[in-house]
Amino acid sequence: MSKNALISGGAQRIGAAIAKALHQKGFTIYLHFGQSHEAAKKLQKGLNKVRENSCHILSCDLSDINAPKTIADWLLNNTQELDLLVNNASAFYETPWESAGIEEWQKILTINSQTPFFLSQALLPALKKSRGQVINLIDIHVERTLENHPIYCASKAALKSLTLSLAKDLKGQVRCNGISPGAILWPEQEVNQSLQSEILQKIPGGHLGDVKNISDTVLFLVENSYINGQIINVDGGRTLHS
Repeated sequence: MSKNALISGGAQRIGAAIAKALHQKGFTIYLHFGQSHEAAKKLQKGLNKVRENSCHILSCDLSDINAPKTIADWLLNNTQELDLLVNNASAFYETPWESAGIEEWQKILTINSQTPFFLSQALLPALKKSRGQVINLIDIHVERTLENHPIYCASKAALKSLTLSLAKDLKGQVRCNGISPGAILWPEQEVNQSLQSEILQKIPGGHLGDVKNISDTVLFLVENSYINGQIINVDGGRTLHS
């Protein structure tokens, strides 16, 4: 029987790589996306071409407080069992102390920590039924904050804490782990050359990672049933120099 995976923010970049990797392992993919309609449809078409009716997509604004219920209802209308929830979607942009406002605080905290909490909560019965797992995409800057991103870092710190709480409180009925990427892709916002050089100098290998480094880590966590409550840094050793 096919296993089921729900991935938030799965149309592009890291999310798409995770979706493709899980699909290759036989998972049926339930893929949430925001505004990336064309990318989501293209990915769905490609996966369904490999295996018919193996990828389902839904667009939803994760800053909406009703988003967790909308996504959970959609999933549960299709299946009552969920083997894997990947909370990958994230809001990432600068919020300097001098200018950040309450709207930015609410939006980033909602997308990055509130929605993953309530989506996980809504899907616990389906996850328990499969003795499934939640994997949260966190960030290495939880430990060493990123300049001018105090709200983003706070939201990811909250997600890390929620990861550990779920792993502990569910007592093995549902595993929960986190992955903290380092420099895998440059942000969608333009990064100037000097900042790129500064970041690369802090990575022992001197280069960016690849989305496959993250998707491979997801597969590792899926396949190793004795890992629970762990946060894995996938950063090429960057945290050694931060």
